[in-house]
Amino acid sequence: MNKELIVRSGSGAVDFALTKEGKLIELHKEEDNNNFSVGDIFIAKIRKPVTGLNAAFVDVGYEKDAFLHYHDLGPQLSSMLKFVKNASTGKLKDFSLKDFPFEKDIDKDGSINDAIKSNQSLLVQIVKEPISTKGPRISSELSLAGRYVVMVPFSDRVSVSQKIESKEEKERLKRLVRSIKPKGFGVIIRTVAEGKKVAELDKDLENLLNKWTVMCKKLYKAPHPSKVLVELNRASSILRDVFSDSFTGIHVDDPTLYNEIKDYVQEIAPEKESIVKLHESAVPIFEKFGIERQIKTSFGRTASMSKGAYLIIEHTEALHVIDVNSGNRSNKAKNQEDTALEVNMISATEIARQLRLRDMGGIIVVDFIDMAKPNHRSKLFEHLRDEMKDDRAKHKILPPSKFGLIQITRQRVRPERNIKTMEKNPNANNGAEVEAPIVLIDKIKSDLEKLLNGPAKSNDVILHIHPFIAAYLTKGVPSIRFHWFMEYKKWVKVQSRDAYTYLEYRFKNKQGKTIY
Repeated sequence: MNKELIVRSGSGAVDFALTKEGKLIELHKEEDNNNFSVGDIFIAKIRKPVTGLNAAFVDVGYEKDAFLHYHDLGPQLSSMLKFVKNASTGKLKDFSLKDFPFEKDIDKDGSINDAIKSNQSLLVQIVKEPISTKGPRISSELSLAGRYVVMVPFSDRVSVSQKIESKEEKERLKRLVRSIKPKGFGVIIRTVAEGKKVAELDKDLENLLNKWTVMCKKLYKAPHPSKVLVELNRASSILRDVFSDSFTGIHVDDPTLYNEIKDYVQEIAPEKESIVKLHESAVPIFEKFGIERQIKTSFGRTASMSKGAYLIIEHTEALHVIDVNSGNRSNKAKNQEDTALEVNMISATEIARQLRLRDMGGIIVVDFIDMAKPNHRSKLFEHLRDEMKDDRAKHKILPPSKFGLIQITRQRVRPERNIKTMEKNPNANNGAEVEAPIVLIDKIKSDLEKLLNGPAKSNDVILHIHPFIAAYLTKGVPSIRFHWFMEYKKWVKVQSRDAYTYLEYRFKNKQGKTIY
């Protein structure tokens, strides 16, 4: 399985495209002005507890107060408040927690008014970036993520990722970590730690402990609010979370970023340093790797798939709705039930990709094509679960309902990716918009496949289209039309029509009769 990370640097932002077998599966953007990224830690002041919500609003420097629920305080809140007070006033010089006396855990079902007061100082971590009209969601149960482990201050618990299935491996990792972990810190062992030796885990823990110490030194007389720990830049955090032996290339178009990423890969996987490459071609990096085209064709209200099927993706304030359509695809299956299963399986794969690509969160309802057989519904459900296994966001999938609906909840920690795929219509002066030409080319190719390979195969096909699009299809070596010939082994004549609007097209035969 080939995975590649394509990194494009621009003015004020860096775009990251993660591909799997050449297909775009994740798209991220790091902006210079984003001061509230997931993982950042702030020293902040509580503005006011709200009894009715059992939560508090906290000033972290954003235009709207951050939201801190009682359940996000963490059981060792009292210990953390005492630690912050002593560190801020200079009374505490040793930040290792090995000799720090812990306080009693707070009541897990207690009241916010009993736990914290207005104007108290505390450390908080961003767990959800500001979205729409809401401020950041924060937690005072801190965690510092490393390559193989996550370190949790004011805890003593050791746990292992549920994705590691071997009981023997879980016990081995727990035993190793208990022997090396610093006192006063809990540890969560990540999936990528499977099979790793004690030296690698120890080095990771040591780096996190150093990061904790550096952060705590900033607390002395620190202004409130202020950021005391910055999460890794997006490139390093993506590599930390998804990097594996299956990575075959990391391509970067900025020399400074290239050196940063190369150094980070050298640190976490020295044997893979050679896969980091600097893109120096005159062709923009996203164009070179086909990312720009995939962005244009993957976002928007409609998402096309193979064999003529497509998805309609609607967004509302409360939830996202996805409708699966078979289109007018050629039906090679024996009956309607088999057709429904085939389209649903293709759609499940694309839906799993779309959720990651757009970073859709909250409640998602998918209306699959109805299937009568229970074993087909079960097969679809299992396939969707398998396709979403690689999704790093926490999610839960419910089995199909009687109406054929599958409900998904997916963790939302950042604003959803929403890329404009419509362009100004050159045939209208009223500001109307149409789909981008690249999306049109994909639609033409899909229709062409049905004509040339469908039940009523046509060998005599002439495409009538606007001169601009005709030129786009026929110019260059090799042209798009030549690629069609290589794929379908049939030559398609392209006829320019001045009378056609920009995105209008027809398939006709030699007699001039419209066949599609």
